[in-house]
Amino acid sequence: MNTEDHRHVRPWRMIDRRKSRKINVGKVEVGGDAPISVQSMTNTVTSDANATINQIRELEEAGADIVRVSCPDVESTQAFKIIAKAAKVPLVADIHFHYKRGIEAAQAGAACLRINPGNIGSKDRVRDVVQAARDHGCSMRIGVNAGSLEPHLLEKYGEPCPEAMVESALFHANILRDLDFHEFKISVKASDVFLTVAAYQQLSEAIDCPLHLGVTEAGPLRTGTIKSSVGLGNLLWAGIGDTIRISLAADPVEEIKVGFDILKSLGLRHRGVNIIACPSCARQGFNVIDTVTQLEARLAHISTPLSLSIIGCVVNGPGEALMTDVGFTGGGSGKGVGMVYMAGKIDHKIDNDHMVDHITDLVEKKAAEIEAKMAAEEAAALVAAQ
Repeated sequence: MNTEDHRHVRPWRMIDRRKSRKINVGKVEVGGDAPISVQSMTNTVTSDANATINQIRELEEAGADIVRVSCPDVESTQAFKIIAKAAKVPLVADIHFHYKRGIEAAQAGAACLRINPGNIGSKDRVRDVVQAARDHGCSMRIGVNAGSLEPHLLEKYGEPCPEAMVESALFHANILRDLDFHEFKISVKASDVFLTVAAYQQLSEAIDCPLHLGVTEAGPLRTGTIKSSVGLGNLLWAGIGDTIRISLAADPVEEIKVGFDILKSLGLRHRGVNIIACPSCARQGFNVIDTVTQLEARLAHISTPLSLSIIGCVVNGPGEALMTDVGFTGGGSGKGVGMVYMAGKIDHKIDNDHMVDHITDLVEKKAAEIEAKMAAEEAAALVAAQ
């Protein structure tokens, strides 16, 4: 069951998402009632098509819904055509300031163009990019960053602030709307968590387009994850946000992992094994930290949503196991032996020396059962619809 199924008995878990209009980024719906999508960005040299394709493959395997690719020069947009054909997920072309790159990227197979219309130049240039997007089925993302606000806004407000960022975003949005182009989403990112959250809160009340969330330039893996979790978690909990990107100075695959973990923690999306584990103490009947580290690596290939509890003793173990698909509790009367729970019920015992292999096997079998059940339900639905 998901959060939706429990709303009548657990209203405190309810997140009412902001109502936005829906757009398409290739085959991925963004906004409206669509699931919140998770994005990352390649950091290879785009003109090196093979290296970029290989990195996109890694992101796809990690679960990326959308991948952004920078197109700063003509060599990049030339390679983009090859890259787009090889990609299994829709690609966003980040075209920076040059309007020709936008036209070339749309022609090369981009599903979305990341732009600031006001930075492209004359109205004719903006119109040409919009026409290329319209002709080739591209959506757009208006990307406003606190670090690159227009000089007149900095002069008006004195510094980057939520009001300046929202004014910039709405100005750019109006350029597109005046051209009768509405397939766009907006981001208002800052490296400061407070500024990011405040800007998105104000923007969410000012326009109905989908919002792309992110704390930009959040930093290295650990601190960047924390900053992003605080900022995006705050917004998502309030129902704001339709697609997210975690900006880390780390392997882009880590961005996808963190993004899904944030959504998973709020019950907004479920992917892979959710491991519930105690921090361990003197009561533990086995080495909890080492066990969880091993299991996290052994189960990383599973994308099926399911839950696993690993608790060192019987104080909280049975209670946590009651709420998970598979559970293991150490301690109790038997030394070197723990209790295995299936679907919240005591099932059997296993000695600690073999528990990692055993639990891995149980989780893999449970994932296969869930997938088989889902496939059967989809097949039955197709038959019923015929």
